[in-house]
Amino acid sequence: MNSSGDPADTISSPRQDPRLPPGQVRTEKWPVLHYGSVPRADLASWDFKVLGLVERPQRWTWEEFHALPRVKVHSDIHCVTRWSRFDNLWEGVSIREILSLAGVRPEASFVIANAEQGFTANLPLKELDQDDVLLADRHDGEDLTPEHGWPLRLVVPRRYFWKSAKWIRSLELVAGDRPGFWEQNGYHNEADPWKEERFSDW
Repeated sequence: MNSSGDPADTISSPRQDPRLPPGQVRTEKWPVLHYGSVPRADLASWDFKVLGLVERPQRWTWEEFHALPRVKVHSDIHCVTRWSRFDNLWEGVSIREILSLAGVRPEASFVIANAEQGFTANLPLKELDQDDVLLADRHDGEDLTPEHGWPLRLVVPRRYFWKSAKWIRSLELVAGDRPGFWEQNGYHNEADPWKEERFSDW
């Protein structure tokens, strides 16, 4: 981050070949998809936490979170419903910054993203700990809309977009995997778009 408070140079996600995963169709639009209603956020009481297998559990208010170093990430979106949107520009706080402040304990192997209304998403720690993964509050130069996850959403470019939990409130580091909401309802645990890991074989 430079002295003006602006994010440093933009990070770009590694380009896969082919860029468009199998079974996907490119779109310029950004469809709105979620389960349930759009939660309302009160920034005066909003907070974000990192807990579980960490050396230093963290809690930030909205103002404190925005005081953290910020990054920009350029990446594509791939939704399990078969649309892809190229060249998205995200702005927020790097997951690596968050994990560094919390201090990950050696026994931590997975992360559970906890969002509003009891929604969860699970990811291996090694997948989350990438330089293009961030907690984003802006997209293409504008604040996220509530329908797209404002005030904060996780962005994990290398996985189907359901892993990028909207309205995120905490990250919990754990030793063993715990399937999230969509994984418990028939979606694949890994969610790799280039392997078409859409649905579970369980």
